[in-house]
Amino acid sequence: MIWRVAAMTPDDLERLLARQEITEQLHRYCRAMDRIDNDLGKRVWHHDGTADFGELYRGTGAGWVEQVSVMHRTTCLTHSHMVSNILIEVDGATAASECLISAILVQEPDGRRIVREIRGRYLDRWSRRDGRWAIDHRHYVRDHGEVRDLPGDASLYRPWGRRDRDDPSYGFIPNQ
Repeated sequence: MIWRVAAMTPDDLERLLARQEITEQLHRYCRAMDRIDNDLGKRVWHHDGTADFGELYRGTGAGWVEQVSVMHRTTCLTHSHMVSNILIEVDGATAASECLISAILVQEPDGRRIVREIRGRYLDRWSRRDGRWAIDHRHYVRDHGEVRDLPGDASLYRPWGRRDRDDPSYGFIPNQ
């Protein structure tokens, strides 16, 4: 196998840093959803950023964060959001990304405990303003959804973490 080592240009380095900053923003969004940290969630979007979640929601990114936090507080016992397969194309101070989203929501409608698994994709347009990458527009594509009953002792499903800034993760990485 022949390895080719090429010098990294300043443009290459800028694109690499942009991809990393955008990836971290995607991870912050998941943290914000799981910890119901609206301030963190809103910082993932620019102040004029928009979100299109089809029939669920169309409006500002900040409005989406508010709506989801109410839904999580009122209908979920616990939840977990994860992104993967992140693809990012950077073009100067703008970028586009696609990532897979997997959300697991534990709920208790009508006295029965269920797990709702949702899989889809976030198609995002980004820009760098005042040195910060944030979402200009998010389009959500739903790919799969599934609901299952959770059998057995309910205490097995009790979360160890918290859905606020008192979660242990804020003691390790407080300023995200």
